[in-house]
Amino acid sequence: MAEAEGPGPEDRKPKSDEAHSAFTPPPGMEPEVPDEDQPTSEFALPEGLAAPSPGPEGSGFTAPATYAAQHSPPAHTPPPVPAFSASSPWQDRMRTMLRMPVDVRPVPEAAQRQTEAGPAVGRVLDLTLRIGELLLAGGEGAEDVEAAMFAVARSYGLDRAEPTVTFTMLSITHQPSLVGNPVSASRTVRRRGTDYTRLAAVFRLVDDISAPEVEISLEEAYRRLAVIRRNRHPYPTWVLTAAAGLLAGAASVLVGGGVTVFFCAALGAVLGDRLAWYFADHGLPEFYQFVVAAMPPAAIGVALKVAEIDVRASAVITGGLFALLPGRALVAAVQDGLTGFYITASARLLEVMYLFIGIIIGVLVVIYVGLQFGASPNPDEVLQIPHRPLLQTLASMVLVFTFAILLQQERSTVWIVTLNGGVAWVTFGALRAAELPPVPSTAIAAGLVGLFGQLFSRYRFASALPYVTAAIGPLLPGSATYFGLLSIAENRLDKGLASLTTAAAIALAIAIGVNLGSESSRLFMRIPGARSAAKRRAAAKRTRGF
Repeated sequence: MAEAEGPGPEDRKPKSDEAHSAFTPPPGMEPEVPDEDQPTSEFALPEGLAAPSPGPEGSGFTAPATYAAQHSPPAHTPPPVPAFSASSPWQDRMRTMLRMPVDVRPVPEAAQRQTEAGPAVGRVLDLTLRIGELLLAGGEGAEDVEAAMFAVARSYGLDRAEPTVTFTMLSITHQPSLVGNPVSASRTVRRRGTDYTRLAAVFRLVDDISAPEVEISLEEAYRRLAVIRRNRHPYPTWVLTAAAGLLAGAASVLVGGGVTVFFCAALGAVLGDRLAWYFADHGLPEFYQFVVAAMPPAAIGVALKVAEIDVRASAVITGGLFALLPGRALVAAVQDGLTGFYITASARLLEVMYLFIGIIIGVLVVIYVGLQFGASPNPDEVLQIPHRPLLQTLASMVLVFTFAILLQQERSTVWIVTLNGGVAWVTFGALRAAELPPVPSTAIAAGLVGLFGQLFSRYRFASALPYVTAAIGPLLPGSATYFGLLSIAENRLDKGLASLTTAAAIALAIAIGVNLGSESSRLFMRIPGARSAAKRRAAAKRTRGF
Protein backbone atom coordinates (compact mmCIF):
# COMPACT_ATOMS: atom_id res chain seq x y z
CA MET A 1 0.00 0.00 0.00
CA ALA A 2 1.39 3.29 -0.96
CA GLU A 3 2.26 5.77 1.74
CA ALA A 4 0.33 9.01 1.94
CA GLU A 5 2.10 11.95 0.54
CA GLY A 6 3.26 14.57 3.03
CA PRO A 7 2.72 18.25 2.66
CA GLY A 8 4.26 19.75 -0.39
CA PRO A 9 6.65 22.67 -0.45
CA GLU A 10 3.80 25.13 -1.14
CA ASP A 11 1.78 23.85 1.83
CA ARG A 12 4.70 24.16 4.18
CA LYS A 13 5.10 27.94 3.51
CA PRO A 14 3.65 30.16 6.20
CA LYS A 15 0.72 32.25 4.93
CA SER A 16 1.14 36.00 4.91
CA ASP A 17 -0.94 38.36 7.06
CA GLU A 18 -3.03 39.25 3.99
CA ALA A 19 -4.14 35.60 3.65
CA HIS A 20 -6.34 35.63 6.75
CA SER A 21 -8.36 38.15 8.74
CA ALA A 22 -7.28 39.52 12.07
CA PHE A 23 -10.73 38.57 13.39
CA THR A 24 -10.50 34.92 12.27
CA PRO A 25 -10.55 32.58 15.31
CA PRO A 26 -7.41 30.53 15.80
CA PRO A 27 -7.62 26.80 14.97
CA GLY A 28 -9.37 24.80 17.68
CA MET A 29 -11.55 27.72 18.97
CA GLU A 30 -15.25 28.13 18.29
CA PRO A 31 -16.49 31.52 17.23
CA GLU A 32 -18.48 33.36 19.90
CA VAL A 33 -22.17 33.87 19.37
CA PRO A 34 -23.25 37.42 20.40
CA ASP A 35 -25.78 37.70 23.19
CA GLU A 36 -29.25 39.02 22.41
CA ASP A 37 -28.81 41.98 24.76
CA GLN A 38 -25.68 43.15 23.05
CA PRO A 39 -26.48 46.18 20.85
CA THR A 40 -25.85 45.86 17.19
CA SER A 41 -25.82 49.21 15.36
CA GLU A 42 -26.43 52.66 16.74
CA PHE A 43 -28.71 53.27 13.75
CA ALA A 44 -30.86 50.18 14.37
CA LEU A 45 -34.43 50.69 15.51
CA PRO A 46 -35.09 49.70 19.13
CA GLU A 47 -37.30 46.65 19.55
CA GLY A 48 -40.98 47.50 19.57
CA LEU A 49 -40.60 50.84 17.79
CA ALA A 50 -42.29 51.03 14.43
CA ALA A 51 -40.44 52.60 11.59
CA PRO A 52 -41.66 56.15 11.06
CA SER A 53 -43.14 57.07 7.75
CA PRO A 54 -40.76 59.33 5.88
CA GLY A 55 -41.89 62.93 5.63
CA PRO A 56 -41.11 65.43 2.96
CA GLU A 57 -37.52 65.69 4.15
CA GLY A 58 -37.10 62.02 5.10
CA SER A 59 -36.32 60.58 8.52
CA GLY A 60 -33.18 59.96 10.51
CA PHE A 61 -33.91 56.21 10.40
CA THR A 62 -34.66 56.12 6.68
CA ALA A 63 -32.05 55.12 4.17
CA PRO A 64 -31.07 57.91 1.77
CA ALA A 65 -33.27 58.03 -1.27
CA THR A 66 -31.98 58.27 -4.79
CA TYR A 67 -33.60 59.84 -7.81
CA ALA A 68 -33.07 60.06 -11.50
CA ALA A 69 -31.85 63.24 -13.15
CA GLN A 70 -35.26 64.04 -14.60
CA HIS A 71 -36.82 63.89 -11.11
CA SER A 72 -34.20 66.03 -9.36
CA PRO A 73 -35.47 68.74 -6.97
CA PRO A 74 -35.41 72.38 -8.17
CA ALA A 75 -32.11 74.20 -7.74
CA HIS A 76 -33.87 77.35 -6.39
CA THR A 77 -36.62 77.40 -3.81
CA PRO A 78 -38.43 80.75 -3.91
CA PRO A 79 -39.01 82.47 -0.59
CA PRO A 80 -42.52 82.51 0.83
CA VAL A 81 -44.65 85.21 -0.75
CA PRO A 82 -46.20 87.60 1.77
CA ALA A 83 -49.95 87.90 1.83
CA PHE A 84 -51.31 91.40 1.30
CA SER A 85 -54.61 92.48 2.70
CA ALA A 86 -56.86 94.15 0.15
CA SER A 87 -57.84 96.73 2.77
CA SER A 88 -54.29 98.00 3.25
CA PRO A 89 -53.33 101.21 1.40
CA TRP A 90 -52.27 100.63 -2.18
CA GLN A 91 -49.17 102.80 -1.57
CA ASP A 92 -47.80 100.34 0.99
CA ARG A 93 -48.67 97.26 -1.05
CA MET A 94 -47.07 98.63 -4.21
CA ARG A 95 -43.94 99.87 -2.45
CA THR A 96 -43.46 96.44 -0.88
CA MET A 97 -43.89 94.57 -4.15
CA LEU A 98 -41.63 96.96 -6.05
CA ARG A 99 -38.78 96.06 -3.72
CA MET A 100 -39.31 92.33 -4.33
CA PRO A 101 -37.79 90.41 -7.26
CA VAL A 102 -40.13 90.01 -10.21
CA ASP A 103 -40.19 86.21 -10.02
CA VAL A 104 -41.42 86.11 -6.41
CA ARG A 105 -44.08 88.80 -6.52
CA PRO A 106 -47.61 87.59 -5.82
CA VAL A 107 -49.77 87.32 -8.92
CA PRO A 108 -53.35 88.11 -7.91
CA GLU A 109 -56.26 88.66 -10.22
CA ALA A 110 -56.22 92.01 -12.02
CA ALA A 111 -58.32 94.64 -10.28
CA GLN A 112 -59.99 95.67 -13.56
CA ARG A 113 -61.70 93.31 -16.01
CA GLN A 114 -59.85 92.27 -19.13
CA THR A 115 -61.03 91.19 -22.55
CA GLU A 116 -60.42 87.71 -23.86
CA ALA A 117 -57.49 89.01 -25.92
CA GLY A 118 -55.76 90.22 -22.76
CA PRO A 119 -54.73 93.73 -21.70
CA ALA A 120 -53.95 96.37 -24.30
CA VAL A 121 -50.27 96.70 -23.39
CA GLY A 122 -49.56 99.88 -25.33
CA ARG A 123 -52.55 101.80 -23.97
CA VAL A 124 -51.96 100.63 -20.40
CA LEU A 125 -48.34 101.75 -20.53
CA ASP A 126 -49.35 105.12 -22.00
CA LEU A 127 -51.97 105.68 -19.28
CA THR A 128 -49.43 104.72 -16.64
CA LEU A 129 -46.89 107.22 -17.94
CA ARG A 130 -49.45 110.02 -18.15
CA ILE A 131 -50.47 109.48 -14.52
CA GLY A 132 -46.83 109.35 -13.41
CA GLU A 133 -46.12 112.57 -15.32
CA LEU A 134 -48.82 114.48 -13.44
CA LEU A 135 -47.59 113.19 -10.09
CA LEU A 136 -43.92 113.95 -10.76
CA ALA A 137 -44.70 117.40 -12.18
CA GLY A 138 -46.74 118.16 -9.06
CA GLY A 139 -43.75 117.54 -6.77
CA GLU A 140 -44.51 114.00 -5.58
CA GLY A 141 -41.58 111.89 -4.41
CA ALA A 142 -40.05 109.37 -6.81
CA GLU A 143 -40.99 106.39 -4.63
CA ASP A 144 -44.68 107.35 -4.56
CA VAL A 145 -44.67 107.99 -8.32
CA GLU A 146 -43.25 104.52 -8.98
CA ALA A 147 -45.80 102.97 -6.62
CA ALA A 148 -48.66 104.72 -8.43
CA MET A 149 -47.39 103.65 -11.86
CA PHE A 150 -46.98 100.05 -10.71
CA ALA A 151 -50.49 100.07 -9.21
CA VAL A 152 -52.05 101.21 -12.48
CA ALA A 153 -50.14 98.72 -14.64
CA ARG A 154 -50.82 95.86 -12.24
CA SER A 155 -54.52 96.67 -12.00
CA TYR A 156 -54.88 96.29 -15.77
CA GLY A 157 -53.10 92.94 -15.88
CA LEU A 158 -49.46 93.94 -16.45
CA ASP A 159 -47.99 92.35 -13.33
CA ARG A 160 -44.46 92.02 -14.75
CA ALA A 161 -44.00 95.79 -15.17
CA GLU A 162 -40.96 97.74 -14.00
CA PRO A 163 -41.40 101.53 -13.68
CA THR A 164 -38.39 103.85 -13.40
CA VAL A 165 -38.51 107.49 -12.31
CA THR A 166 -35.83 110.17 -12.49
CA PHE A 167 -36.07 113.95 -12.17
CA THR A 168 -37.46 114.63 -15.66
CA MET A 169 -37.84 111.16 -17.21
CA LEU A 170 -40.32 108.34 -16.63
CA SER A 171 -40.10 104.93 -18.24
CA ILE A 172 -41.82 101.60 -17.83
CA THR A 173 -41.02 98.15 -19.22
CA HIS A 174 -43.33 95.16 -19.42
CA GLN A 175 -42.03 91.67 -20.12
CA PRO A 176 -44.91 89.22 -20.60
CA SER A 177 -42.76 86.12 -19.96
CA LEU A 178 -39.19 84.98 -19.66
CA VAL A 179 -39.04 84.30 -23.40
CA GLY A 180 -41.33 87.11 -24.60
CA ASN A 181 -40.08 90.37 -26.05
CA PRO A 182 -40.26 93.26 -23.57
CA VAL A 183 -42.28 96.38 -24.37
CA SER A 184 -40.92 99.73 -23.16
CA ALA A 185 -42.26 103.28 -23.17
CA SER A 186 -40.98 106.57 -21.76
CA ARG A 187 -42.15 110.12 -21.19
CA THR A 188 -40.36 113.38 -20.37
CA VAL A 189 -41.63 115.91 -17.83
CA ARG A 190 -40.96 119.30 -19.42
CA ARG A 191 -43.06 121.56 -17.20
CA ARG A 192 -43.57 121.41 -13.47
CA GLY A 193 -46.22 123.26 -11.54
CA THR A 194 -47.61 123.20 -8.03
CA ASP A 195 -51.28 122.24 -7.89
CA TYR A 196 -52.13 119.96 -5.00
CA THR A 197 -55.81 119.84 -6.00
CA ARG A 198 -54.80 118.13 -9.25
CA LEU A 199 -52.40 115.91 -7.29
CA ALA A 200 -55.20 114.76 -4.97
CA ALA A 201 -57.47 114.06 -7.96
CA VAL A 202 -54.80 111.86 -9.56
CA PHE A 203 -54.38 109.94 -6.29
CA ARG A 204 -58.12 109.32 -6.15
CA LEU A 205 -58.01 108.02 -9.72
CA VAL A 206 -55.17 105.61 -8.88
CA ASP A 207 -57.03 104.49 -5.76
CA ASP A 208 -60.17 103.72 -7.80
CA ILE A 209 -58.19 101.89 -10.49
CA SER A 210 -56.44 99.67 -7.92
CA ALA A 211 -59.69 98.86 -6.06
CA PRO A 212 -61.33 95.59 -7.25
CA GLU A 213 -64.80 96.78 -6.21
CA VAL A 214 -64.61 99.81 -8.54
CA GLU A 215 -64.80 99.05 -12.26
CA ILE A 216 -62.94 101.56 -14.44
CA SER A 217 -62.22 100.74 -18.07
CA LEU A 218 -59.29 102.20 -19.95
CA GLU A 219 -61.62 104.61 -21.74
CA GLU A 220 -63.08 105.81 -18.44
CA ALA A 221 -59.60 106.23 -16.93
CA TYR A 222 -58.50 108.31 -19.94
CA ARG A 223 -61.65 110.43 -19.67
CA ARG A 224 -61.10 111.14 -15.97
CA LEU A 225 -57.44 111.95 -16.60
CA ALA A 226 -58.40 114.43 -19.32
CA VAL A 227 -60.87 116.10 -16.94
CA ILE A 228 -58.13 116.39 -14.30
CA ARG A 229 -55.81 118.04 -16.83
CA ARG A 230 -58.46 120.52 -18.02
CA ASN A 231 -59.65 121.55 -14.58
CA ARG A 232 -58.80 125.10 -13.62
CA HIS A 233 -56.93 125.96 -10.48
CA PRO A 234 -59.20 126.29 -7.43
CA TYR A 235 -58.08 129.87 -6.69
CA PRO A 236 -57.86 132.82 -9.12
CA THR A 237 -54.68 134.78 -9.66
CA TRP A 238 -55.64 137.71 -7.44
CA VAL A 239 -56.24 135.33 -4.53
CA LEU A 240 -52.77 133.84 -4.99
CA THR A 241 -51.19 137.29 -5.04
CA ALA A 242 -53.06 138.32 -1.89
CA ALA A 243 -52.03 135.05 -0.22
CA ALA A 244 -48.37 135.78 -1.01
CA GLY A 245 -48.69 139.17 0.65
CA LEU A 246 -50.43 137.77 3.74
CA LEU A 247 -47.78 135.07 4.00
CA ALA A 248 -44.95 137.61 4.05
CA GLY A 249 -46.82 139.82 6.51
CA ALA A 250 -47.49 136.92 8.88
CA ALA A 251 -43.84 135.86 8.65
CA SER A 252 -42.72 139.37 9.54
CA VAL A 253 -44.90 139.31 12.67
CA LEU A 254 -43.45 135.90 13.47
CA VAL A 255 -39.94 137.42 13.68
CA GLY A 256 -40.94 140.46 15.72
CA GLY A 257 -42.58 142.93 13.34
CA GLY A 258 -45.52 145.21 14.09
CA VAL A 259 -48.45 146.58 12.09
CA THR A 260 -46.34 148.83 9.86
CA VAL A 261 -43.88 146.05 9.18
CA PHE A 262 -46.77 143.70 8.36
CA PHE A 263 -48.12 145.96 5.60
CA CYS A 264 -44.65 146.76 4.25
CA ALA A 265 -43.73 143.06 4.02
CA ALA A 266 -47.06 142.27 2.39
CA LEU A 267 -46.58 145.03 -0.19
CA GLY A 268 -43.05 143.84 -0.99
CA ALA A 269 -44.21 140.25 -1.45
CA VAL A 270 -47.08 141.31 -3.73
CA LEU A 271 -44.73 143.38 -5.92
CA GLY A 272 -42.23 140.51 -6.04
CA ASP A 273 -44.96 138.02 -6.98
CA ARG A 274 -46.19 140.25 -9.83
CA LEU A 275 -42.65 140.75 -11.13
CA ALA A 276 -42.03 137.00 -11.07
CA TRP A 277 -45.27 136.38 -13.02
CA TYR A 278 -44.26 139.01 -15.57
CA PHE A 279 -40.88 137.36 -16.16
CA ALA A 280 -42.50 133.92 -16.29
CA ASP A 281 -44.92 135.07 -19.00
CA HIS A 282 -41.94 136.27 -21.04
CA GLY A 283 -40.19 132.91 -20.82
CA LEU A 284 -37.34 133.73 -18.43
CA PRO A 285 -35.99 130.77 -16.41
CA GLU A 286 -37.12 130.24 -12.84
CA PHE A 287 -33.72 131.34 -11.51
CA TYR A 288 -34.28 134.94 -12.69
CA GLN A 289 -37.84 134.87 -11.41
CA PHE A 290 -36.51 134.25 -7.90
CA VAL A 291 -33.91 137.02 -8.31
CA VAL A 292 -36.51 139.66 -9.12
CA ALA A 293 -39.05 138.32 -6.59
CA ALA A 294 -36.52 138.81 -3.76
CA MET A 295 -35.77 142.43 -4.65
CA PRO A 296 -38.99 144.34 -3.69
CA PRO A 297 -39.14 143.19 -0.02
CA ALA A 298 -35.43 143.89 0.36
CA ALA A 299 -35.83 147.32 -1.29
CA ILE A 300 -38.69 148.30 1.04
CA GLY A 301 -36.68 147.19 4.09
CA VAL A 302 -33.64 149.18 2.98
CA ALA A 303 -35.84 152.21 2.22
CA LEU A 304 -37.19 152.14 5.77
CA LYS A 305 -33.63 152.21 7.08
CA VAL A 306 -32.60 155.06 4.76
CA ALA A 307 -35.66 157.05 5.86
CA GLU A 308 -34.73 156.29 9.48
CA ILE A 309 -38.25 155.16 10.33
CA ASP A 310 -38.29 153.53 13.74
CA VAL A 311 -39.57 150.10 12.73
CA ARG A 312 -38.04 146.66 12.55
CA ALA A 313 -36.91 146.88 8.92
CA SER A 314 -35.11 143.52 9.05
CA ALA A 315 -38.48 141.79 9.62
CA VAL A 316 -39.70 143.13 6.26
CA ILE A 317 -36.86 141.43 4.39
CA THR A 318 -37.17 138.27 6.48
CA GLY A 319 -40.89 138.05 5.75
CA GLY A 320 -40.19 138.30 2.04
CA LEU A 321 -37.67 135.47 2.32
CA PHE A 322 -40.25 133.19 3.97
CA ALA A 323 -42.40 133.52 0.88
CA LEU A 324 -39.54 132.47 -1.41
CA LEU A 325 -37.50 129.78 0.35
CA PRO A 326 -37.96 126.49 -1.59
CA GLY A 327 -38.98 124.29 1.32
CA ARG A 328 -41.19 122.04 -0.83
CA ALA A 329 -38.39 121.17 -3.25
CA LEU A 330 -35.95 120.60 -0.38
CA VAL A 331 -38.26 118.14 1.41
CA ALA A 332 -38.84 116.21 -1.82
CA ALA A 333 -35.10 116.10 -2.55
CA VAL A 334 -34.15 114.75 0.87
CA GLN A 335 -37.03 112.27 0.80
CA ASP A 336 -35.82 110.87 -2.54
CA GLY A 337 -32.28 110.57 -1.18
CA LEU A 338 -33.37 108.77 1.98
CA THR A 339 -35.49 106.30 0.01
CA GLY A 340 -32.66 105.41 -2.41
CA PHE A 341 -33.45 107.58 -5.48
CA TYR A 342 -30.08 109.28 -5.52
CA ILE A 343 -30.15 110.60 -9.09
CA THR A 344 -33.49 112.31 -8.57
CA ALA A 345 -32.40 113.58 -5.16
CA SER A 346 -29.20 115.06 -6.61
CA ALA A 347 -31.11 116.84 -9.36
CA ARG A 348 -33.63 118.26 -6.92
CA LEU A 349 -30.93 119.42 -4.52
CA LEU A 350 -29.20 121.14 -7.44
CA GLU A 351 -32.49 122.86 -8.26
CA VAL A 352 -32.83 124.01 -4.63
CA MET A 353 -29.27 125.34 -4.73
CA TYR A 354 -29.95 127.37 -7.89
CA LEU A 355 -33.15 128.86 -6.46
CA PHE A 356 -31.44 129.68 -3.18
CA ILE A 357 -28.57 131.38 -5.00
CA GLY A 358 -31.12 133.41 -6.97
CA ILE A 359 -32.67 134.64 -3.71
CA ILE A 360 -29.23 135.47 -2.33
CA ILE A 361 -28.29 137.48 -5.43
CA GLY A 362 -31.52 139.47 -5.40
CA VAL A 363 -31.25 140.40 -1.69
CA LEU A 364 -27.50 141.06 -1.77
CA VAL A 365 -27.76 143.46 -4.72
CA VAL A 366 -30.41 145.54 -2.92
CA ILE A 367 -28.59 145.52 0.43
CA TYR A 368 -25.31 146.54 -1.22
CA VAL A 369 -27.00 149.45 -3.00
CA GLY A 370 -28.67 150.46 0.27
CA LEU A 371 -25.32 150.52 2.07
CA GLN A 372 -23.99 152.91 -0.59
CA PHE A 373 -26.90 155.26 0.14
CA GLY A 374 -26.17 155.28 3.86
CA ALA A 375 -28.53 152.63 5.15
CA SER A 376 -27.34 151.35 8.50
CA PRO A 377 -29.03 148.02 9.24
CA ASN A 378 -28.66 146.63 12.73
CA PRO A 379 -27.55 142.97 12.50
CA ASP A 380 -28.31 142.31 16.18
CA GLU A 381 -32.03 143.01 15.82
CA VAL A 382 -32.32 140.11 13.37
CA LEU A 383 -31.52 137.59 16.08
CA GLN A 384 -33.27 139.41 18.95
CA ILE A 385 -36.81 138.18 18.32
CA PRO A 386 -39.29 139.23 21.03
CA HIS A 387 -41.18 136.46 22.80
CA ARG A 388 -44.91 136.82 22.00
CA PRO A 389 -46.35 133.28 22.21
CA LEU A 390 -50.01 133.93 21.41
CA LEU A 391 -49.40 136.43 18.62
CA GLN A 392 -46.67 134.29 17.07
CA THR A 393 -48.87 131.20 17.17
CA LEU A 394 -51.66 133.04 15.34
CA ALA A 395 -49.13 134.41 12.85
CA SER A 396 -47.75 130.93 12.20
CA MET A 397 -51.24 129.58 11.48
CA VAL A 398 -51.96 132.46 9.09
CA LEU A 399 -48.64 131.72 7.37
CA VAL A 400 -49.57 128.05 6.95
CA PHE A 401 -53.07 128.94 5.75
CA THR A 402 -51.80 131.27 3.03
CA PHE A 403 -49.03 128.85 2.07
CA ALA A 404 -51.66 126.15 1.51
CA ILE A 405 -53.57 128.49 -0.81
CA LEU A 406 -50.40 129.20 -2.79
CA LEU A 407 -49.96 125.44 -3.20
CA GLN A 408 -53.48 125.22 -4.71
CA GLN A 409 -54.75 122.82 -2.08
CA GLU A 410 -58.31 121.62 -1.78
CA ARG A 411 -60.40 123.64 0.64
CA SER A 412 -61.06 120.56 2.78
CA THR A 413 -57.33 120.11 3.47
CA VAL A 414 -56.45 123.75 4.18
CA TRP A 415 -57.83 123.71 7.72
CA ILE A 416 -56.16 120.41 8.57
CA VAL A 417 -52.72 121.54 7.45
CA THR A 418 -53.21 124.86 9.26
CA LEU A 419 -53.80 123.00 12.51
CA ASN A 420 -50.79 120.77 11.80
CA GLY A 421 -48.56 123.82 11.30
CA GLY A 422 -49.82 125.44 14.50
CA VAL A 423 -48.97 122.32 16.50
CA ALA A 424 -45.50 122.26 14.94
CA TRP A 425 -44.85 125.90 15.85
CA VAL A 426 -46.05 125.46 19.45
CA THR A 427 -43.75 122.42 19.77
CA PHE A 428 -40.83 124.37 18.36
CA GLY A 429 -41.49 127.31 20.69
CA ALA A 430 -41.69 125.06 23.73
CA LEU A 431 -38.41 123.35 22.86
CA ARG A 432 -36.68 126.68 22.30
CA ALA A 433 -38.03 127.95 25.63
CA ALA A 434 -36.42 124.88 27.21
CA GLU A 435 -33.10 126.11 25.70
CA LEU A 436 -32.81 123.30 23.18
CA PRO A 437 -30.67 124.32 20.16
CA PRO A 438 -32.57 125.41 17.06
CA VAL A 439 -31.54 122.52 14.80
CA PRO A 440 -32.83 119.64 16.99
CA SER A 441 -35.89 121.71 17.94
CA THR A 442 -36.69 122.16 14.27
CA ALA A 443 -36.14 118.47 13.52
CA ILE A 444 -38.53 117.39 16.30
CA ALA A 445 -41.23 119.84 15.22
CA ALA A 446 -40.84 118.77 11.58
CA GLY A 447 -41.08 115.15 12.69
CA LEU A 448 -44.51 115.85 14.17
CA VAL A 449 -45.52 117.50 10.90
CA GLY A 450 -44.49 114.40 8.96
CA LEU A 451 -46.16 112.04 11.44
CA PHE A 452 -49.53 113.76 11.49
CA GLY A 453 -49.42 114.49 7.77
CA GLN A 454 -48.81 110.86 6.92
CA LEU A 455 -51.59 109.70 9.25
CA PHE A 456 -54.03 112.17 7.68
CA SER A 457 -53.08 111.04 4.19
CA ARG A 458 -53.45 107.35 5.05
CA TYR A 459 -56.83 108.00 6.61
CA ARG A 460 -58.01 109.61 3.37
CA PHE A 461 -55.93 107.37 1.02
CA ALA A 462 -54.33 110.47 -0.51
CA SER A 463 -50.91 112.04 -0.99
CA ALA A 464 -49.11 113.31 2.10
CA LEU A 465 -47.80 116.49 0.45
CA PRO A 466 -50.95 118.61 1.01
CA TYR A 467 -50.80 117.82 4.72
CA VAL A 468 -47.06 118.39 5.14
CA THR A 469 -45.59 121.00 2.81
CA ALA A 470 -47.46 124.09 4.02
CA ALA A 471 -47.12 123.06 7.68
CA ILE A 472 -43.33 123.44 7.61
CA GLY A 473 -43.60 127.09 6.53
CA PRO A 474 -43.08 128.65 10.00
CA LEU A 475 -39.97 126.50 10.54
CA LEU A 476 -38.09 127.75 7.48
CA PRO A 477 -34.79 129.53 8.31
CA GLY A 478 -35.68 133.04 7.17
CA SER A 479 -33.88 134.92 9.98
CA ALA A 480 -30.66 132.92 9.70
CA THR A 481 -30.64 133.41 5.92
CA TYR A 482 -31.09 137.20 6.16
CA PHE A 483 -28.45 137.56 8.88
CA GLY A 484 -25.97 135.65 6.72
CA LEU A 485 -26.71 137.80 3.66
CA LEU A 486 -26.42 141.01 5.67
CA SER A 487 -23.08 139.91 7.13
CA ILE A 488 -21.72 139.08 3.69
CA ALA A 489 -22.85 142.48 2.36
CA GLU A 490 -21.00 144.18 5.25
CA ASN A 491 -17.86 142.18 4.38
CA ARG A 492 -18.06 139.94 7.46
CA LEU A 493 -17.64 136.71 5.61
CA ASP A 494 -16.95 134.52 8.64
CA LYS A 495 -20.24 135.40 10.37
CA GLY A 496 -22.13 135.36 7.10
CA LEU A 497 -20.99 131.92 6.06
CA ALA A 498 -21.57 130.59 9.59
CA SER A 499 -25.15 131.90 9.55
CA LEU A 500 -25.84 130.49 6.08
CA THR A 501 -24.45 127.15 7.26
CA THR A 502 -26.88 127.26 10.19
CA ALA A 503 -29.70 128.02 7.77
CA ALA A 504 -28.72 125.03 5.63
CA ALA A 505 -28.58 122.79 8.73
CA ILE A 506 -32.07 123.93 9.77
CA ALA A 507 -33.39 123.27 6.27
CA LEU A 508 -31.94 119.75 6.27
CA ALA A 509 -33.34 119.19 9.77
CA ILE A 510 -36.78 120.08 8.44
CA ALA A 511 -36.50 117.67 5.53
CA ILE A 512 -35.08 114.77 7.56
CA GLY A 513 -37.60 115.34 10.36
CA VAL A 514 -40.52 115.25 7.94
CA ASN A 515 -39.26 112.01 6.37
CA LEU A 516 -38.57 110.38 9.73
CA GLY A 517 -42.01 111.34 11.01
CA SER A 518 -43.60 109.90 7.87
CA GLU A 519 -41.79 106.60 8.29
CA SER A 520 -42.65 106.48 12.01
CA SER A 521 -46.34 106.81 11.18
CA ARG A 522 -46.35 103.16 10.07
CA LEU A 523 -46.04 102.18 13.73
CA PHE A 524 -49.34 103.90 14.56
CA MET A 525 -51.46 102.83 11.63
CA ARG A 526 -54.47 100.69 12.46
CA ILE A 527 -55.54 99.87 8.92
CA PRO A 528 -55.90 96.06 8.55
CA GLY A 529 -52.92 94.56 6.83
CA ALA A 530 -51.02 97.84 6.53
CA ARG A 531 -48.59 97.13 9.35
CA SER A 532 -47.73 93.65 8.14
CA ALA A 533 -47.17 94.97 4.63
CA ALA A 534 -45.00 97.79 5.92
CA LYS A 535 -42.86 95.39 7.92
CA ARG A 536 -41.97 93.48 4.78
CA ARG A 537 -40.90 96.60 2.93
CA ALA A 538 -37.34 95.65 2.08
CA ALA A 539 -34.57 98.20 2.35
CA ALA A 540 -30.93 98.31 1.36
CA LYS A 541 -28.55 97.06 4.05
CA ARG A 542 -25.71 99.22 5.23
CA THR A 543 -22.44 98.66 3.42
CA ARG A 544 -20.06 99.29 6.36
CA GLY A 545 -18.25 101.91 4.34
CA PHE A 546 -17.33 99.81 1.31
